[in-house]
Amino acid sequence: MASQAAQGLRRGEHGYEEARRGSLWNELKPERYPELIARPRDPGEVAAALALARREGLGVTVRSGGHSWAANHLRDGVALIDLGALDSARVDPDSASAVVGPGCPGTGLLAALSEQRLFFPVGHCMGVAVGGYLLQGGFGWNGRVHGPACMSVEAIDVVTAEGELLRADAEHHAELLWAARGSGPGFFAAVTGFHLRLYPRPKVVANALYTFPTEVLEDLFRWVAEVGPEVPRSIELMLLVHRDEQGEPEIAMTAPVLAADEEQARADLSLFERCPLLADAKLAVPYVPVSFEDLFAGSHAIYPDGHRWVADNMWTHAPVEELLPGLRRIADTLPPAPSHMLWMNWGPSPPRPEMAYSVEDDTYIALYGACAAHPGEAQVAAWATERMREMESLASGIQLADENLARRPARFVSEENLRRLDELRRRYDPDGLFCPWMGRPWQAPA
Repeated sequence: MASQAAQGLRRGEHGYEEARRGSLWNELKPERYPELIARPRDPGEVAAALALARREGLGVTVRSGGHSWAANHLRDGVALIDLGALDSARVDPDSASAVVGPGCPGTGLLAALSEQRLFFPVGHCMGVAVGGYLLQGGFGWNGRVHGPACMSVEAIDVVTAEGELLRADAEHHAELLWAARGSGPGFFAAVTGFHLRLYPRPKVVANALYTFPTEVLEDLFRWVAEVGPEVPRSIELMLLVHRDEQGEPEIAMTAPVLAADEEQARADLSLFERCPLLADAKLAVPYVPVSFEDLFAGSHAIYPDGHRWVADNMWTHAPVEELLPGLRRIADTLPPAPSHMLWMNWGPSPPRPEMAYSVEDDTYIALYGACAAHPGEAQVAAWATERMREMESLASGIQLADENLARRPARFVSEENLRRLDELRRRYDPDGLFCPWMGRPWQAPA
């Protein structure tokens, strides 16, 4: 007999609404209601929950950490399988590898690895569990060095739609591993374990921080675009268009660096001392030692709890002069804090291995609209969605981490890979048990 954890909470039962709302970090809780919420504690209970969904004719969604901006796992009339209890992390320092459950928070994994002087490119924010993060690609600390974190997934343990427990690696069920590395919430199985390749822990973590008035927006983005190809891959160069403590728009330029020693960190950050706009800076901190805890705290300050968030994004290699009108409009229509725009210097990137993940570009632009109360939701949703829609002609696609597919479908994998994902879904999930993405781009006929 299936356990209570596998059978789940039924809609209308005591505790259901608390579980539904608690499955999502975002305070914007969509009015979408699964028929049941199962919280299995091991792969066997995952299989039991899938069997129950199949018997009752319910589609299935999967949740690991609940940091999906769009709440992809909340759908009407489905069985939601919450894998948050599968949060173990087994580290083997001798082989520099780990086996991690989908519900394991990245911060917890990094803390466990620090004892062994090891590292994994976990997500930037507190509370982000590895499950959804790795499936959608995984843009984390030192990602420009190690690539999207899914590149470091060497095998997965999955429960298929038929309830079969499989291990997929380069030699067995390789197509499942291919699909898991980049298909995000469109993956058609439940991953219960990720086998990760680990790396030496960077010995020095530092940052540079500069803030500027928005009056210099055009000149600052021109300079950042110009030097982008020169930025050492150890650095994540980001521009944040946000509101300061007085509510006035400003631009923060931040450059976290992970290096082998302080000399290298300082040398890498010296690039920003060449910025011709330093005389206009409101604040200039060319070098400050920090810890990973500081980096997570900084991200948490940018994305605080207790807000209703709508995100949207784009990859682009468009010339900066073509992007500037859209960037200026984003700044001029910026909602109250903590809403903000992120510009991240990502590429040009080296060749990637064969995997579903197939859309990235030189520059990443994302909008995060936030409000503390219900009446502001429409404003921040319109800001994030419409500003990105206005720049669609300059985009090469989006990433699934900050997707807004229900409001604005966009390209998130190549057309070839989307066709292959559809073929694999028909093979591994012929009855369509697992729900696909909430929106998908137009695709040319094969």
